[in-house]
Amino acid sequence: MKRDSDEKELNRRDFLVRSARAGGFIAAAGLLGYRLHDDTGARGLSSDEERQAVLADYSVPGTSRKMSIVTGQDRVTSVRLGLEAMGGIESFIKRGDKVLIKVNAAFATAPALSATTDPRLLSEVVRLCLKAGASEVAVTDNPINDPQSCFALTGIGEAARSSGAKVIYPKQTFFRPVTLPGGNLIRKWPVLVTPFEGVGKVIGMAPVKDHHRSGASMTMKNWYGLFGGRRNIFHQNIHEFIMELAMLVKPTLVILDGITAMMTNGPTGGSLADLKQTNTLVVGTDQVAVDAFGATLLGKSVHDLPYIMKAEAAGAGTADFESLGPARVTAG
Repeated sequence: MKRDSDEKELNRRDFLVRSARAGGFIAAAGLLGYRLHDDTGARGLSSDEERQAVLADYSVPGTSRKMSIVTGQDRVTSVRLGLEAMGGIESFIKRGDKVLIKVNAAFATAPALSATTDPRLLSEVVRLCLKAGASEVAVTDNPINDPQSCFALTGIGEAARSSGAKVIYPKQTFFRPVTLPGGNLIRKWPVLVTPFEGVGKVIGMAPVKDHHRSGASMTMKNWYGLFGGRRNIFHQNIHEFIMELAMLVKPTLVILDGITAMMTNGPTGGSLADLKQTNTLVVGTDQVAVDAFGATLLGKSVHDLPYIMKAEAAGAGTADFESLGPARVTAG
């Protein structure tokens, strides 16, 4: 009985902490209003107000060490099997949940070039979320190129709409200044936060890509697309910035698409010669672990990608993905 009582108290405490974080974020965002980055610091803001400007924690209690690695060639089958190996999407998405999917729609390129989230994979994840009882699924990103063109040419916009999700294009009024508590780089920076309002679950979906600055672009770097302003200045400290992204965004799930990996000329690519069939899709709750495995698909180790070790050191997850005991599945 005491154990049951303790568990109830932990669940209650967890609920209160999460509610406070979410409420604090929305309140702080509304208070601060949109403005461009200010290098001079938080003028006129109390330290309490600055600490509250953080995103909520969207992870599901008790699922922090879930991971599956699926070998296969078909994305739809692979993601379905990957989620089933982790207890099914119902372990993460509950009836009535509002779900936000952060895709990689950075470039106005065709899906075949694997520079962006695959539309077939997106459709299946949206369908599974709705089947699990999600009341709403939204898809968003703040692309490098024109958003309308990116969502159209990548097939992401049509895939989202045809499977029952809505697309949220970035608008200037959707950005609010956000500060990562204890962060050195993410301070009062405009972040695409309006799509998060009222959301209970967040899923990140990214392809495996080479990146000429960070060495790789996978699930942690995918959050870069939430940023506005002159965000390219973060390239000067790219590894520390990706580490801070992993501290800022605590998703419900991440899905790393390595069915085809961009081995060279990333993150844009542009030629089929840049691609390699690596026939692997990874689903997990620990984005550091997922990216650590993803590095192997690019023929790299975690030591080749300093941001992974930095994220682990910061407490965002573990680079030792094998310690999670990932389920390994073969799709057909």
